[in-house]
Amino acid sequence: MNNRRVIVKVPASTANLGPGFDTLGMALSLYAWVEMSVAERTVLRLYGDEMTGIPEDKSNLIYKVAQLVFKEAGVQVPELDIAMYSNIPLTRGLGSSASAIVGALVAANALIGSPLSDDKLFQMATALEGHPDNVGASLFGGIVVSAWDGERADYVRLAPHEKLEALVAIPAFQLSTEKARHALPKQISMQDAVFNVSRSSLLVAALASGELGLIKHAMRDRLHQPYRAALIPGMAEILAKAADYGALGAALSGAGPTLIAFVESDSPRKQELEHFLLDTLKQEGIEAQTLWLKPCAEGPVVTIEQAEAGTESLGLLERIRGEAV
Repeated sequence: MNNRRVIVKVPASTANLGPGFDTLGMALSLYAWVEMSVAERTVLRLYGDEMTGIPEDKSNLIYKVAQLVFKEAGVQVPELDIAMYSNIPLTRGLGSSASAIVGALVAANALIGSPLSDDKLFQMATALEGHPDNVGASLFGGIVVSAWDGERADYVRLAPHEKLEALVAIPAFQLSTEKARHALPKQISMQDAVFNVSRSSLLVAALASGELGLIKHAMRDRLHQPYRAALIPGMAEILAKAADYGALGAALSGAGPTLIAFVESDSPRKQELEHFLLDTLKQEGIEAQTLWLKPCAEGPVVTIEQAEAGTESLGLLERIRGEAV
């Protein structure tokens, strides 16, 4: 273990997919990388524009999560060399915290010979994140349908349809999950509860069967999006009209403020849809970045190397050059 170096590539995720509040997640082709090895003293190196302001000592989330793995496995590894690079925007609704948690869990587990099962890592990740949708997607890849009762999380993974593609519009402001959750009501009507159960069930069936034409009907929601719309000007119009511009369906990505629209990869209306999202947000005075992403079919990719004593090793950025944007 002392000369083992682990690098983990973890996908971003979008959660809820409209009606599946805290239960549905999809891995996306946007990534974070975590490198971990045993050290004489703890060192953290954080790269990328998204890493500004994140602690570089033992209060760092990656370090703390790694220590939970070691404690669970009954080993002691108090000092770590950790490097991280991420393309996933922070607090934008693309699972940045979930990818960090999953990356830390998987890297620490691999560093000590992988004594913990994937299910154990999923249980730990869900408890840390507080809901299983993002962490499930980042850990297992594809589309994850999950449930958590506060003690145990269960999931089913679905393979994404080969023609499914996603357009995300990432506004140039952050929105904390805590603030977005404060916007939600404490109670909802039976009518709205039944509406969401039916839509979420229909969405899962549509994704599982490949009936992509049902997505626009299935992605409607009354549980959280109407209450969060005030936090993201332009959101209500985008969700209501995205299908008119070629989208299969649209939703708030996680707690937002990122908006996500799904399209068929061979659709001739992609540019039209992209302009609609950007123009709608711009009319509200919001600048946004758009990215075309694919569902990511696999979870973390783990690389394990044995470092030879006395040899100079490549840094994380050199190792992932060509992959990181």
